[in-house]
Amino acid sequence: MLVDSHCHLDYPGLVEDIDAVVARAGEAGIGRMLTICVKLSEFDRVHDVAKRFDNVWCTVGVHPHEADSETGVTAARIIDATNSPDVVGIGETGLDYFYDNAPRDEQKTCFLAHIEAARETQLPLIIHAREADEDMAEILEAEHAKGAFPFLLHCFSSGPELARRAVAIGGYVSLSGIITFKKADDIRETVKQLPLERLLVETDAPYLAPVPHRGKTNEPAFTAHTAAKLAEIKGVTPEEIEEITTANFHRLFTKVPPL
Repeated sequence: MLVDSHCHLDYPGLVEDIDAVVARAGEAGIGRMLTICVKLSEFDRVHDVAKRFDNVWCTVGVHPHEADSETGVTAARIIDATNSPDVVGIGETGLDYFYDNAPRDEQKTCFLAHIEAARETQLPLIIHAREADEDMAEILEAEHAKGAFPFLLHCFSSGPELARRAVAIGGYVSLSGIITFKKADDIRETVKQLPLERLLVETDAPYLAPVPHRGKTNEPAFTAHTAAKLAEIKGVTPEEIEEITTANFHRLFTKVPPL
């Protein structure tokens, strides 16, 4: 069994046919899915998806793109939403200096509120980091020194130094269909250096469909292609990747009931 540790089942392209999407995931061996919140104002919609399916859980958080448009983001508001058994993580949150859709200082302020919530609840923080490696590493190290919190670099596309520094303080790294892309040699090289016991797989559906589905709407069923590529990169069998990444997911997302 595989786990899709990051998808957006409430997004257009998936939500219109969500029963079939979840069914196809099961047929492909994807036993559990985590659907991700990007706006507090849309949390109820995300939460409703998780409540509807026994094998889907969700998170609560604000994407860095929305850091200036989602007002009143506090650790207390985030923590309050985690009272449901279906809410098992915090995020996605982080820093995005590629698009800069929100001012960087507001991205940082919003990110710090999520870190506080993760530290308080000990629920894993799902982190989006793009073109912000040094700031991200410095914030994680400084905040970790104040008190540990579990975290995951999702859809990893950063440099090896951020990966190294994140893992050094207990972080996990989640890999998407990007590792199947022809021009992703640098990321694959970084993945070779990372310990298997810190790796997860995801789709980020409906985005970033892996080869051989690139260019199509991504969905959780396609997690298997990313897992197969990860097995190739690490020189292990697909069955080992299934076992290890699923165990890693449950070690990190402790609120999800064990198998």
